Amino acid sequence: MTSGFRTLNRADVVALGGTDPQAALEDICDVVTLMRQNTAQMPAETHVSLGTPRGKAYALPASVGGRFNAAGVKWTAHRPDAQDPFPQAMALTLINRADNGQPLGLVESGALTATRTAAVSALALRHAAPRPVQRVLLLGAGVQAMAHLHMLRQLFPHLHQVSWWDRSASALPVDNTQFPWPLIRVPDLHNALAQDADAVITCTSAAEPLLGPEAIRAGRLVIQVGYHEVSFAAINRSTRVLVDLWGDFCETSAKSLFQMYRAGKFLPEHVDADLGNLLLDGWRPAADESVYFSPFGLNVFDIALASRVLKLAAERGTGTLLSLFPE
Repeated sequence: MTSGFRTLNRADVVALGGTDPQAALEDICDVVTLMRQNTAQMPAETHVSLGTPRGKAYALPASVGGRFNAAGVKWTAHRPDAQDPFPQAMALTLINRADNGQPLGLVESGALTATRTAAVSALALRHAAPRPVQRVLLLGAGVQAMAHLHMLRQLFPHLHQVSWWDRSASALPVDNTQFPWPLIRVPDLHNALAQDADAVITCTSAAEPLLGPEAIRAGRLVIQVGYHEVSFAAINRSTRVLVDLWGDFCETSAKSLFQMYRAGKFLPEHVDADLGNLLLDGWRPAADESVYFSPFGLNVFDIALASRVLKLAAERGTGTLLSLFPE
């Protein structure tokens, strides 16, 4: 295996399987086990302000043992007001070996982040849904929504139907003939929520809630991927509240559940289960319950995925190899 510091751009990441939902799912399952074994850690994030009113750059450190043997930091610049052709969120992940600190590489992580987010949703669909998921309603048309469509196509080919809604009322952003189930554009969100969707996945950038209490129904799973898409009343109406993890980020995150906590309207002890409970303890909801799942997005997963693609790049000799310490 060639040593050295390697950089991977997005095309490299895709070619190395960084957007493969199944591989990401396996990574996440392994990391959840390592977290339970105390061989993975995730300190609190920190951030600095950027030059735009809402712009911030976040440093998200983590380390994970096992087959990953990686310590690193994900650096994400959120640029919602940027007036340029580049993504509004730009992410890079720096990876060192966890056992000796050797720097290994730098990975463009936008696609990795979307893939690991969709893989966490896949875990929820498999283990947190009150009833077997046959019909999914997907909200949004951005990077996260497309990653979720890709995940559903690969990991849930036997769904009966996927409905798709976006506030722009535009045409489907993909060719709906490429999916193993009907992908149907629904123009009215209220009517779509009134239908028999077993799961609703929100992948929008909404700053105000799209889902009120009427969206919460017995036997339905709601997965909130975006920031503030679900109202406090809807969360209150849910009989079960799940998270990927409850951590220090509850004090700063813009996601609905954590805003609700800071407003004094939700107590941490009201969380029914996290990913460890789902994967390792066999926690499951009853068939007549309504489940709300709010994943924060754990950077320990990003470190694991970036480590995997860097190791594969070293084996294949791909990416750009730099000499940090020339003789």
